[in-house]
Amino acid sequence: MKILALCTGNPERLACKSYKTGIFKRPVNGAVMIDAEGLVGDAICNRKHHGGVDQAVYIEGSLTLDWWSRELGRPHEPGTFGENMVISDLDNRDVAVGDRFISGDLILEVTSCRIPCATFAARMNDAKFVKRYTVAASPGIYCRVIKPGVAKAGMPVEHQAFVGEKVTIPELMKTFGRQLSEADRSRYLAAPIHYKLRAMLEAQR
Repeated sequence: MKILALCTGNPERLACKSYKTGIFKRPVNGAVMIDAEGLVGDAICNRKHHGGVDQAVYIEGSLTLDWWSRELGRPHEPGTFGENMVISDLDNRDVAVGDRFISGDLILEVTSCRIPCATFAARMNDAKFVKRYTVAASPGIYCRVIKPGVAKAGMPVEHQAFVGEKVTIPELMKTFGRQLSEADRSRYLAAPIHYKLRAMLEAQR
């Protein structure tokens, strides 16, 4: 595995929206510093739902993006989904909470999955894209930064699996907002999930 692209964005306005968004990401030439808040220089316009320490870096696997290219009938340009990093030979469905991606000094830890929103649908110019993305059940991957580092396209990446019970990225999407069984809730809480998801699950007790 290797980093195929690192992408950042600037605040831009969608044609049908009144607010600015940082969803328009474009590949960066050269090295990028990645700290606890993500890629330095990347715009995060809605801090309530985006960014923060537990979703500092948004990853898409190249195998998943290849599938979307076939599904949409056009090549996927890096950054189209608002991703910060594209990793080669990675299928999003094979990733679980607590998995780590290591590249040079950089260590990222998976915390949650991408839940599609109206801004994403507007970015894709498809009012039904939220449903389409949900049905595909191969959502993007949010990570926290365990160890900051400088990264650039072409650097090798090690995918280190979580040693505990798995909570997969597709499972997170399927169960988002739902009441879990006690066994599943305990399994989720035993993994290093996003702090907001942890709070939601603990409130169910």
